[in-house]
Amino acid sequence: MLNDFNPYLHGLYAPVNEEVSAEKLEVIGEIPRDLHGGYFRNGPNPKTPPKGMHHWFDGDGMIHGIWFEDGAARYRNRFIQTRDLEANGNGALAGIFEPARDVANRSVHYKDTANTDLVFHNGRLLALWYISGQPVAVDAQTLETIGVESFDGRLPHNISAHSKVDPVTGEFVFFDYALYEPKMWTGAVSAVGEMTYFQEIDLPGPRLPHDMGMTENYVILHDLPVVFTDAAIRNRMWQIHVADQPTRFGVVPRTGGGPKWFEFPTCYVYHVINSWEEGDEIVMAACKMAPNGFEPDAKYGPYAAMADVLALRAQPFLWRMNMKTGEGREQQIDDALSEFPVVNNDLAGRKTKYSYHVVFDDCIEQRFSALLKYDLKTGKSTRHDFPDGVYGSEPVFAPKEYSACEDDGYLITFTADMNGNSEAHIIDAQNFTTPPLARIRLPQRVPAGFHGTWAAGV
Repeated sequence: MLNDFNPYLHGLYAPVNEEVSAEKLEVIGEIPRDLHGGYFRNGPNPKTPPKGMHHWFDGDGMIHGIWFEDGAARYRNRFIQTRDLEANGNGALAGIFEPARDVANRSVHYKDTANTDLVFHNGRLLALWYISGQPVAVDAQTLETIGVESFDGRLPHNISAHSKVDPVTGEFVFFDYALYEPKMWTGAVSAVGEMTYFQEIDLPGPRLPHDMGMTENYVILHDLPVVFTDAAIRNRMWQIHVADQPTRFGVVPRTGGGPKWFEFPTCYVYHVINSWEEGDEIVMAACKMAPNGFEPDAKYGPYAAMADVLALRAQPFLWRMNMKTGEGREQQIDDALSEFPVVNNDLAGRKTKYSYHVVFDDCIEQRFSALLKYDLKTGKSTRHDFPDGVYGSEPVFAPKEYSACEDDGYLITFTADMNGNSEAHIIDAQNFTTPPLARIRLPQRVPAGFHGTWAAGV
């Protein structure tokens, strides 16, 4: 059958059907007593078996959560109750291997699953979708869906996945883009959920950005030489590169105003590490895509091109943009390959020394076999390897309650093995190469997925 060839419906990626709640989980080692909060990770999980061509990104959103308090842990997982999940195929939009559709009263062209990222804002989780969709509010204690978040009806468009929360002001800073129009938007929502700012940005043509940067006073929008076309979809791809265009980063004041654009050599960036201000310079650290070295593998049949595109490989870089002189400089931090970077989010938008990345197994499928801890100034790194046959998720950083410095805390990640077992690992960020402080056995497998967040005290 068609989807027997799809690697992202089997093995580590196979969906789970049950919504499980479990208390007093078995612990190997000891959960630190000062660890109090929740680690939440989003990802695609088709509720019903796909019938046609299925892209990994089409899966219904499912959140897996683990909460820690007083040395104990509890787990649960829940589907995100989006409108397209509730429609269950009746009137739902297409997956991204199909031609886009226009549906009345909908401002998206494809099935909107809210399956990509999570942020914690105004006491709730917001589940976000890659191709700019409707943000969905989720209860951070139960993972039950609250509903589409429109910020009292004032959200003019949609919100893309990698929007940010300012840890000092509590603002939610977001961006949106149009697949087929030369436009992008950016805006902000206050700590209590009030829209405070929104503006439209004109572009030379349609673009397909993935992330943005945020500093104390600016957002950094990405005008990258990649677009989304129906022709590309028909050829079993979901992106088309336009190599003769430069990469541009637009620095936009968070209170409104036109962007200041900086041009750099052509590249693509999926994920930003962090951004900050240094005097007249805006600095953005991010993972710059590199060739993955693979060729499409015939064993995946019609999914060979998808598997090749999803074999992400990237290297950490810094981009410096001088707001006075207009000069831009690009600097490579390291030549090792890594992706899915995270930092201590208490310092998001401020200068950070450390970041934490996943390392891909030497396989065309996305398997995270290790974590790297980077010193962003020196480019030096240390490595935390998972056991053989065990693969991790994008981690989160959980600061200690009375942390003394930036890396005084814990890395938390979900793991899975090929036998259907999953755990949550708690790693001492300052003793990164040592075994986990605790391994918490989970009542079911957590499929490989996308992005997560830490919410202290929930």
